[in-house]
Amino acid sequence: MQTIFFDVPLQWKNLLPLTFTRPIAHCRVGILTIVEKWQQHLKVANSQTFYLTTPYLHSKYPISQDSSHTKLYINGGLCPDTNTLEAIQNMPNESAIWHQFQLLALKTTQHFGSVEDLLVVSNTPQFQQLACSHKITLIQYPYDIFTENRQEIIRDFQLVTHNRKSQVITDKHTIVYGSENIFVEEGASIKAAILNAEEAPIYIGKNAKVHEGAIIKGAFALGEGAEVNMGAKIKGDTTIGLYSKVGGEISNSVIFGYSNKGHDGFLGNSVIGEWCNLGADTNTSNLKNNYGEVKIWNYAEQKMVGTGKQFCGTLMGDHAKCSINTMLNTGTVVGVGANLFGAAFPPKYVPSFAWGGAENFDKFDFASFCLMVERVMQRRNLSLTAVEKDILQHIYKQS
Repeated sequence: MQTIFFDVPLQWKNLLPLTFTRPIAHCRVGILTIVEKWQQHLKVANSQTFYLTTPYLHSKYPISQDSSHTKLYINGGLCPDTNTLEAIQNMPNESAIWHQFQLLALKTTQHFGSVEDLLVVSNTPQFQQLACSHKITLIQYPYDIFTENRQEIIRDFQLVTHNRKSQVITDKHTIVYGSENIFVEEGASIKAAILNAEEAPIYIGKNAKVHEGAIIKGAFALGEGAEVNMGAKIKGDTTIGLYSKVGGEISNSVIFGYSNKGHDGFLGNSVIGEWCNLGADTNTSNLKNNYGEVKIWNYAEQKMVGTGKQFCGTLMGDHAKCSINTMLNTGTVVGVGANLFGAAFPPKYVPSFAWGGAENFDKFDFASFCLMVERVMQRRNLSLTAVEKDILQHIYKQS
């Protein structure tokens, strides 16, 4: 059976700029991305995983061409939990699961070439309509990612460590609290650090490094090959994705992967995409001076909208950069490929491929941007593929 993750168009737009370069299911929340969670729970291989998303992403995230076999369509923002898993695994053929007015899953032999067709047909009498009454975790806005991150780290920790044994922390200068809630993968290195997992788990990925003097409080996840630099202070409910490097102070934030915040400075209640770099002493504000509701730029509505949150920092798309001493205001949204510099606060909405700061922006030259990306990716022994370049060029033309 094929598993296909679909992106409801409005839901995908509400998650921009994070979804400019990926389907919703490839957002990281907890230890794993959403698609990785489902693949592990359902024992589904990458070769049997497909996507119904915005058309320009299909060159990298393939759409199913099979019109014969049974298919399980899952909302790309839906995170699995015990009740949701049970409901989906027990779905009869030709049925749909709804939560209020949101389609969560569809099981059918029918083939859909677009999300729009799927959404129209799924609400017709030819499908058995099933109601989901239990609480679900559905990622619909960027700030949902850091809001749900603690819960998802706890769930993913149970999933990825089940019936497995952690590597032993042998460093005599590392202090550990709640050792039963700490899991260390093969090849990881921890030296002269403080790990406190009394209240929530700490996961240290394969070949990851925690350097001298780092203080980490759970819930916390450090991805494969990622590093926590000397003297870092991680306050918890934080995920550092694979091959990222972090330092300074971080609280309740998610870094998708391959990004660096290597120096001092505060990052709080934020989501940072892939291949981003926050210069030394970059600071994000996550609380307004009047303690009021934070508003952020919404791409679907093309205006600032309320989040319902008192705490919200920076939401940054892939390949964005900011220089040393950058100050980011509460609820700042930074598009793909933006490059920020200057002494004053930049605007709370920075368009994709903007080059500049508080005074004015130019548009980043695309050839120069690609050269920068290639240099950055080479540092991780990766290269910018033609498919990825086409996706970035599409975003560039639309920005």
